[in-house]
Amino acid sequence: MHSSQQPTGALPASAAAAVESRLVEAVGSAGAELFLLRLQRWWPDLHDGLASVYGTRAEDTAVRLIELAADAYAAREPELKRLDLVRSLEPDWFQQPDMMGYAAYADRFAGDLAGVSERVEYLRELGVTYLHLMPLLRPREGDSDGGYAVADYRDVQPGLGTMRDLRALAHTLRESGISLVLDLVLNHVAREHEWARAARAGDPRYRAYFHTYADRELPDAYECTLPEVFPDFAPGNFSWDEELQAWVWTTFNSFQWDVNWANPDVFVEYADILLFLANVGVEVVRLDAIAFLWKRLGTDCQNQPEVHAITQALHALTRIVCPALLFKAEAIVGPADLVHYLGQGPHYGKVSDLAYHNSLMVQIWSMLASGDARLAARALGTLPPAPSTTAWITYLRGHDDIGWAIDDGDAAAVGLSGHAHRAFLSDYYAGRFPGSAARGLVFQSNPATGDRRISGTSASLAGIEAGDERGVARVLLGHALTFGWGGIPVIWSGDELAMPNDPDWAAEPGHGGDNRWTHRPRLSEADLERRTDPTTVAGQLFGGLRALIQARARVPHLDASVSSEIAPLADPGILPVLRRHPLGALLGLYNVTDSWRPFPWWRLDELAITDPWDALSNTGVKAGEDGNVWLAPYQAMWIV
Repeated sequence: MHSSQQPTGALPASAAAAVESRLVEAVGSAGAELFLLRLQRWWPDLHDGLASVYGTRAEDTAVRLIELAADAYAAREPELKRLDLVRSLEPDWFQQPDMMGYAAYADRFAGDLAGVSERVEYLRELGVTYLHLMPLLRPREGDSDGGYAVADYRDVQPGLGTMRDLRALAHTLRESGISLVLDLVLNHVAREHEWARAARAGDPRYRAYFHTYADRELPDAYECTLPEVFPDFAPGNFSWDEELQAWVWTTFNSFQWDVNWANPDVFVEYADILLFLANVGVEVVRLDAIAFLWKRLGTDCQNQPEVHAITQALHALTRIVCPALLFKAEAIVGPADLVHYLGQGPHYGKVSDLAYHNSLMVQIWSMLASGDARLAARALGTLPPAPSTTAWITYLRGHDDIGWAIDDGDAAAVGLSGHAHRAFLSDYYAGRFPGSAARGLVFQSNPATGDRRISGTSASLAGIEAGDERGVARVLLGHALTFGWGGIPVIWSGDELAMPNDPDWAAEPGHGGDNRWTHRPRLSEADLERRTDPTTVAGQLFGGLRALIQARARVPHLDASVSSEIAPLADPGILPVLRRHPLGALLGLYNVTDSWRPFPWWRLDELAITDPWDALSNTGVKAGEDGNVWLAPYQAMWIV
């Protein structure tokens, strides 16, 4: 480490020596040695990620990051450093089958951060070990895209509390065995953020933090291949700013300015913010809009290779300072691009630890509408396996709309038109298709592409709001599939109580133009009281989910290090999901229809599943006289 001669790309001896002397004084020789050992271990990933993005500027950037890392490490509380050691000794902690997630807006779940602390026992009752609180860092005033237009990454949204309250909540959750998950918006900041204010004031350093253009020549060239995220209320990808006297890149809204990750100063800024949040006690950072970070003319400016190099470098930095921290990629992209956010090729296992399995969510709703598993089997069966050190985030609903990410090739392979099927799903879940009991709302209809996304709670989409008696069974089947896929299942707040769409979603200031607020209702005190009453819909769903969660925790086959694969279909109405665990196979069977369906017994023999047992109902599995296992409408089985 102290050699005066270093090969290209080696850890700079002078930088390491400088931080070593500072750390010995701050944390003692043992603490300094641990930091330097981690620095040696993760330096190649940090350096290589930076070098592939910043070229000759990578060395200087890396030295700046080493100093930043040393300061953050010295400031990290002893309780968090102990957590780092515990997690280093159990690196698969988040892959265990007793992991269970819950996601909510803090104010809509419990009023404020103090209220969230008071509801920890409710979360424990449900079995939650992972709590994702939606954007709570201080946003711009007024419309903030649900909090994703951040004006200050180091302050809490007014009305929720303070940064001290957030630290206290992280501590309370940690003591209860619950990991705190927060969003870090990487693609953009609010127009009111201090960087954007400085840029508008004429500071050239901060102007270089953004993509700005004096005229429309380049913006128009980019627009030829760029999609529109919000065509209804934010058409186009560039906005004229009068103060800046320039066009600025605004993928999502005119008040959300895309930052320029080609500038290494931007990387260092976000690295500093990331380490700050880790030291507050955040255990999982959701990397919001990560697919959009890198801009390249002639492309859709999503999923570019530099995105994964940037993530690798940030990931390596956290391994040096705070290895208890996990990355979760918010990449709602096509199936072929999805697994790259968990690492493929040179980035295998080096980028995000977690990623949303958007395809699984889409295919569940597709199966429930069509009563047919063939498209899902094709789409899910062709995904490459994720690295064994990572995990999917699986979910039936989230805070966002549902975009029908149905691949045309997958649809054609099973005799469908992708365009027609997407239109069917939009019609079905908007309640416009004959026989549909769904009560969703169309979000962002795009006449040019025919794209119509859907908003709505699970209860409203599954027919519970409309009084369909099969609705609870549909929702529980969907959750059983997300629980049985492996990874970390996440329940969206209110779905555990069968809460319907909020009919007054547009009444709150700033919500009127965004019907996604219909599926973000405030947690109902009345439904909370009903959760223990099995004669109510809320009680049936809450009790059913608790039983699923408890069953899942007992099944080692659901460890996330084991991949799920789609077994050959025996019946188009049953999706068979196979997990080949060292303890033996687990075969998940999911009847997506409203009728009884058979599955051949000989398939169990073929998988060497002898004396089969359904881990969900905790009963033995028997063949009927016809040699089949029969599944009731919307029944799930985990056969081991």
